[in-house]
Amino acid sequence: MKHILLKLLFISFIFLGCKNDLTKNKFSFFSEQFSDTRILRYKIPSFEKLNLNQKKLVYYLTQAGLSGRDIMYDQNYKHNLSIRRALENIYQNFNGDKSSNSWKEFEIYLKKIWFSNGIHHHYSNDKFIPKFSKKYLKDLLDESKTSLNYDAFDAIFNSKDLKKVNLDPKIGLVKGSAINFYDDNITESEVNDFYKKINLDDPKKPISLGLNSKLIKVDGVIKEKVWKLNGMYSNSIEKIIFWLEKAMSVSENDQQKKAFGLLIKYYKTGDLKTWDDYNIEWVNTLEGDIDYINGFIEVYNDPMAYKASFESVVQIKDFEMSKKMDALSKHAQWFEDNSTISDNHKRKNVVGISYNTVNVASEAGATSPSSPIGINLPNANWIRAKHGSKSVSLGNILFSYANAGSSGRINEFAYNIDEIEIEKEYGNEADDLHTALHEVIGHASGKIIDGVGTPKETLKSYSSTLEEARADLVGLYFIANPKMKDIGITDKVKEYTIAQYNGYIRNGLITQLIRIKLGNNIEESHMRNRQMISKWVYQKGLKDNIIEKIIDDNKTYFIINDYEKLTDLFGVLLKEIQRIKSEGDYEAGKNLVEDYGVKIDYDLHKEILDRNKKFTSAPYSGFINPNLMPIKNKSNEIIDIIIEQPISFTDQMLYYSKEYSTLPNYN
Repeated sequence: MKHILLKLLFISFIFLGCKNDLTKNKFSFFSEQFSDTRILRYKIPSFEKLNLNQKKLVYYLTQAGLSGRDIMYDQNYKHNLSIRRALENIYQNFNGDKSSNSWKEFEIYLKKIWFSNGIHHHYSNDKFIPKFSKKYLKDLLDESKTSLNYDAFDAIFNSKDLKKVNLDPKIGLVKGSAINFYDDNITESEVNDFYKKINLDDPKKPISLGLNSKLIKVDGVIKEKVWKLNGMYSNSIEKIIFWLEKAMSVSENDQQKKAFGLLIKYYKTGDLKTWDDYNIEWVNTLEGDIDYINGFIEVYNDPMAYKASFESVVQIKDFEMSKKMDALSKHAQWFEDNSTISDNHKRKNVVGISYNTVNVASEAGATSPSSPIGINLPNANWIRAKHGSKSVSLGNILFSYANAGSSGRINEFAYNIDEIEIEKEYGNEADDLHTALHEVIGHASGKIIDGVGTPKETLKSYSSTLEEARADLVGLYFIANPKMKDIGITDKVKEYTIAQYNGYIRNGLITQLIRIKLGNNIEESHMRNRQMISKWVYQKGLKDNIIEKIIDDNKTYFIINDYEKLTDLFGVLLKEIQRIKSEGDYEAGKNLVEDYGVKIDYDLHKEILDRNKKFTSAPYSGFINPNLMPIKNKSNEIIDIIIEQPISFTDQMLYYSKEYSTLPNYN
């Protein structure tokens, strides 16, 4: 027993620097704020109720995720790792004046890099502009004896690579994007030509072309540099495999073990057919308390929609909440049959949709520090249609957001007291239900007509925006349906509908604009989607005054006058976007996004930013992960895993960089 206690104290010292008594006192969800970002904490409910093997499974999967952390930095921009490491070395070794404004701005710049996994904003994709001079950074480098190559140093200050992901076709999707998925001398047309020439073994079961590789040009010939063991990112992937093999050794059941085996095989070979095989086994792994996401998953960061960012989420099922929302997945066929989409775009047999509320145990890569609140996978449409999908709502993340403190913006941007009160009373619950409908029913609905290509092939750079809009519209349309009461979800259908519609339109037309610089277009897919829907229904409803624009005391508001007619409009737009996806109608999809989702009214934008100046709460939030600490006996065997909250965002980021620095500066 003494040995265990001493071991715990030693681990606490090396892991955190000093003991943090946060868990002994009242839990604080808020950690700190800098620039436009809040850092929050989250709890892991019921972790202590897991048995030892389950705790080990969570720990091993967490280590696997963190082992891929460097991959995300390198994917985001070629100079990110070099810049991050140089600035971290300065932070830890500079002994000069740390009270100056320049040093404070340096600290903020480094924190922004940590939060966004690189020197571009995680949401707007804009390159960060440092508020310290070149000379100051040179002085810091010299004083701390830190080296940084010229190109990386210049990248911090120059006017190149200003967008991580550029979606403006006029600039060039590949040429205008700093993302490190393509060599600098590769063009958009070359990317398209390269993948068009690949013959699929089974067009009805297409592999996810390009998902796990970088395109490079060698002696004028374009090739794939695959992310796999003994390929690109091999050092990280070797460690991911190591921890996945440990996870497999404590699998909860044979099905889970089989899925682990295929994921390991995929990382070893880079074979995309194996990736599909893995996803089929993973989506059919329904038993057990622990689940996870690990791999190259989402293509939001690729303007060409081929290549996926690394991400990891380790999750523990919340059985009480999952049971309540399980009614959605059980009635998936009813939702499909009663949707507004055309019959020839509906699935005749909706299969295998599972829905769970989960508690996150750790996140890494694209999901950290900025966390999603809901996830639906796998992304391959043919796997969804034949084998189903898994949807999760990240319950403890949502709980943390809800308990981190209100900004007070609702009082500024809602028009009247009724709107404010219904938001405060029902807003969070309505938003949770909309998220569930979005993930469980929305992404799993509809089908692509035989012979039509995948959305990334047909809808190209607009595919992500249109897919998110389609899923959002499913949620908006059905949240108002009496079925919500019939299947036991809520008996407050009217109240949820009013709260969700008010909040969605207010966010889509007003409040999300506080995240965008004056004069800029909307670039991020989710933000484009929300404005596109809100602006479309507003304009289409002008004749009947369904949504009314009101200017009161020089302040602009949008109020809903007819919720039933608004539901109908959501249904009309849902039908059209499903048609666009099902038929691969690029021009219609492009026009919808460009006409409604991209441009911002300058005067309205300026007004919203001016009204927002009085609020100090940052518009973006993210999380530090609880630390999972193994307790070992004299034989070096793990006998328990305990949770310790980190002292600060900075402490955790520096620790991660020390312990999980798996890649060289350039790959």
